Amino acid sequence: SKWDVREKVWGYLEASGLADFPRPVHHRIPNFKGGASHAATRLLGLQEFKAANTVKINPDAPQKNARFLTLEARKTLLVPTPRLRTGLFNKIVPPSGATKEILRICATSQGIKEYSVPVGLDGKARVDLVVVGSVAVSEKGWRIGKGEGYADMEYAMMVSMGAVQEDTPVITIVHDCQVVDIAEELLDDHDLTVDYILTPTRTIKTNCKRPKPQGIIWHKAKSYEMLGKIPILKSLRYREKQTGKDVALQDEHSDLANVNTPVALNEKAMAENTRPLTAMSSAQIGQHYVENDSLSPKLEGSDMITTVYVGNIPPSVRVSELKCALRDFHATPLRLNWQGAQHRAFLDYKDKATAESAVSSLKGLSLRGNTLQVELAKNQRN
Repeated sequence: SKWDVREKVWGYLEASGLADFPRPVHHRIPNFKGGASHAATRLLGLQEFKAANTVKINPDAPQKNARFLTLEARKTLLVPTPRLRTGLFNKIVPPSGATKEILRICATSQGIKEYSVPVGLDGKARVDLVVVGSVAVSEKGWRIGKGEGYADMEYAMMVSMGAVQEDTPVITIVHDCQVVDIAEELLDDHDLTVDYILTPTRTIKTNCKRPKPQGIIWHKAKSYEMLGKIPILKSLRYREKQTGKDVALQDEHSDLANVNTPVALNEKAMAENTRPLTAMSSAQIGQHYVENDSLSPKLEGSDMITTVYVGNIPPSVRVSELKCALRDFHATPLRLNWQGAQHRAFLDYKDKATAESAVSSLKGLSLRGNTLQVELAKNQRN
């Protein structure tokens, strides 16, 4: 199994004294003594690196020198945010006139925090070269990561946002002992393959013919729990759904089966109340627009209601588009107070816990290029 291969590589690195900080290397993309930096210098000999303007490199320790060499070559460096919690990429922006010492700091995890700006789904990034970490890789280009799937997901998200093309080269930097035989039947459709393997002693061109992921395979690998952990994944799913793609999740059917839950009933009522876009005049769009859920006729009499503020709504977004997003993100409110002219809306929920859950679900949601500002309203109304 993949896990057997990982355990074998991790165990060998530790037992042979090759493992380097951070340790233990188990459950990590392993750093190694005796040549991680030297292996990275092999990038400089690749025509694909020389021709690249923008390079995406993962944030792990073995790729630190690769990040430095990219900055030193005055190329644009994109580094995925840790576990994709706050977005997709950080673009590293060294200070003007940065010395080699400063560039080395920029290539560290601390430097990434201090000298970077976020790039989201709408950042129009075009990546010319991808550098990923691996636990194990075969000379045929078949790769095994640490088991959490983030490198595969990052690549699939880049495909979906148009940042990489079918011929964008993918490189991994590993120790020679990490180059092993891997049975092809261990690979899944979502697994990323590599075109070059750089080790302290070799540059291996894999000539891999296995197709790379063509986007996120929603029904195979994703769940609502994962969407909750990765806000940008929710935005991508919503965007792909708007284009007509099938974005049903692994646990979608079991979720839809619970049709008698309050959330499902609430969404159904919201859908029935949704007005067609054509029924709203341009004058109405600029006005306040309040919609009550028919399930809550005594809304005004409740002192439990908690309000969520939604700001930074693009002028071109209609109220029906926001309502559709709220349903898709399982954050349908009891009442929606639309204030399109002020680029904002207020959402009323039955209690604070429900409101906080909605804020968490909607965090990172992007509509038409704007990431919405979502938070509990500062002035709560009784």
